[in-house]
Amino acid sequence: MRSYEQVLRPAELIRAAGVARRYYLDGASKVDIATEFGISRFKVARVLEDARAAGLVRIDIDVPAQIDAGLSDALRVRYGLTDAIVVATPDEPAESVRRSVGRVAADYLTEIVTEDDVIGLACSRTLQETVFALTSLPRLTVVQLTGVHPGGVKENSVELVRRVASIARGPAFPIYAPLVLPDSASARGLRTQPQVADAMRRYRDLSKAIVAIGSWDPAESLVRDSLTKTEASALRKRGVRGETCARLLDDDGGPVTDIDDRVIAISTEQLRKVPEVIAVACGPRKARAIHAVLSAGFVTALVTDTDVARALTS
Repeated sequence: MRSYEQVLRPAELIRAAGVARRYYLDGASKVDIATEFGISRFKVARVLEDARAAGLVRIDIDVPAQIDAGLSDALRVRYGLTDAIVVATPDEPAESVRRSVGRVAADYLTEIVTEDDVIGLACSRTLQETVFALTSLPRLTVVQLTGVHPGGVKENSVELVRRVASIARGPAFPIYAPLVLPDSASARGLRTQPQVADAMRRYRDLSKAIVAIGSWDPAESLVRDSLTKTEASALRKRGVRGETCARLLDDDGGPVTDIDDRVIAISTEQLRKVPEVIAVACGPRKARAIHAVLSAGFVTALVTDTDVARALTS
C-alpha cells in the first residue's frame, strides 16, 4: 500500500486527518463535519474513503483471543444459525473446556437477555459452569425445562433455576419431579400435580431457552444415565444419536419418541415455538450428537469449542 504522503498533498493531508479524527474518534456526523469544514457531506464521505485508501486510517477488527471468529462464522453458515460462538480451547482437559465454554456462554447470555424475558433452563455440567459464571442479569423469569437428573452434576436443575432467578431478582418456576419415570402413568400423574403443571404451563410464554446436548454414542448423557443399560442399548439400536431436554434424535435430527410419554420435560414441538433456543455443549465426543440436534432445526444459537466446530464444518 502506498503511504498517505504519496497520495495526498499537504493541505489535503491536514484536512483528511481532521475529518477522520472528527468522524472516527469524536463520533461527529458527516453533516456536522461538512458544516465545520465548509464542504458538502458527499465530499466528507470522499475524504474518508481517500484517508482509508491512503493508509491514513486503518481499521482493525480485534476479536478476543478466546473466540475463533472464522470457525464461528463457518459454523453459523453451515447450520443456518443466528449466532455461533466457538471458544478457542487448544489442548485443554475436558473440565477446563467446559469451564471456558461456560464462561463465554454466560457472557453471551448477559448480552442477549432483556428485562422481562421468560427464559427456560435445562441442566448439564457445561450449563452448570455457565450459571456459576453469571454475575448479573436484568429482572426476568426462569422456568425449569426438565425434571431432575439422578446425578452427574454438582447442582441439579432445580438449584440452577433458583440460582439464575436469584441473580436476576425474578420469579423461579422449578420442577420437583424426576426427569424419567418408570412408566407413562406415573409421568401423567406427576404432570397434573399443581406445582409441576404450573411450571410446564409457562413453556408457552418462553422468549428464550438455554439447552444442553447429550450424546448417546459415545455415552455422555444424563438422560441415558437415567435408564437401564438394556433400555439405553435398545434405544441406540433404534437410531438414537443425541438428545436435548430428554427428547431423543437420530443422526439426521429426526425424533425417536420411545420414552416421550415417560419424561417430565418441554417437548420438541414446544421448543420449536420458542423464539430463541441457545444450545451450550462442548467436547469432540459430542460432535455427532450436536450435529443431530442442530439438524432438527429448532436451535437458533450454539456456544461450543474449536474441536466440535472443526468436526462439524470439515
